[in-house]
Amino acid sequence: METIQILVLAFVQGLTEFLPISSSGHLVLTPLLFGYELQSLAFDVAVHLGTLAAVIVYFRREIARMLVAVLDSLRTRRFDDPDARLGWMIVLATLPVVVLGLPLKSVLEWLREDDQLIALVIAGTTIGFGLLLWWADWRGRRERDEYGLGWGDALVIGLLQAVAIIPGTSRSGITITAGLLLGLTRQAASRFSFLLAIPTILMAGGLETLELVQTAEPVDWSGLVLGAMVSYLVAYLTIRFFLSFIERISMLPFALYRFLLGGVILGLLYL
Repeated sequence: METIQILVLAFVQGLTEFLPISSSGHLVLTPLLFGYELQSLAFDVAVHLGTLAAVIVYFRREIARMLVAVLDSLRTRRFDDPDARLGWMIVLATLPVVVLGLPLKSVLEWLREDDQLIALVIAGTTIGFGLLLWWADWRGRRERDEYGLGWGDALVIGLLQAVAIIPGTSRSGITITAGLLLGLTRQAASRFSFLLAIPTILMAGGLETLELVQTAEPVDWSGLVLGAMVSYLVAYLTIRFFLSFIERISMLPFALYRFLLGGVILGLLYL
């Protein structure tokens, strides 16, 4: 991969992983729009590790508190500590991905074999889930934070997260949408979505790494390091600024972007 391609794709991954606009969709569309070859599996692993590092660093204090509280809850068998409860909610919300991830991944691999089909799928999911995001933001009560989530709430968010393996859906977008529909504030829905990304990206990265080892494809280590560093920096700044202004601007700009992007894709396909 050329340096400019590495920079563009790493920037796209870092920017879109935590915004409700679909990182997987953008990573598929960007090579198509710029005429690049689809990036290697090794590069996908590297940029996802970069975004994983960003969310861990940003939420390092919350993660530390949750880990201590969860371990203490196992010892005492008491689950009334808010940090322990939140930690267990993240564990529960991750389970649907564990169960449904591999079957849905095979669907993704099938879609990627046909450029026109996957572009059409991305257009449809981008517009459809953009509309759902806007509706959830408009109708949501926005009365509670992520510590108020119950077991049923976490399971609903986790089930919807599993759907996000389909390009254009957006993992952060669908989980934020679910959080808003369940009455979370915009910031709380976003924080839970970002924390939920940690085990999800870890599992996805682990599977991709296993595939990479089995294929034994050549690795451009300098390109991977550059991609990981750029995606880390962009993702960290994205999380920071997104959480600082999302309560003020609402989800409407992201929904409008999704409508526009989906329309552009359809125009390119059929005009």
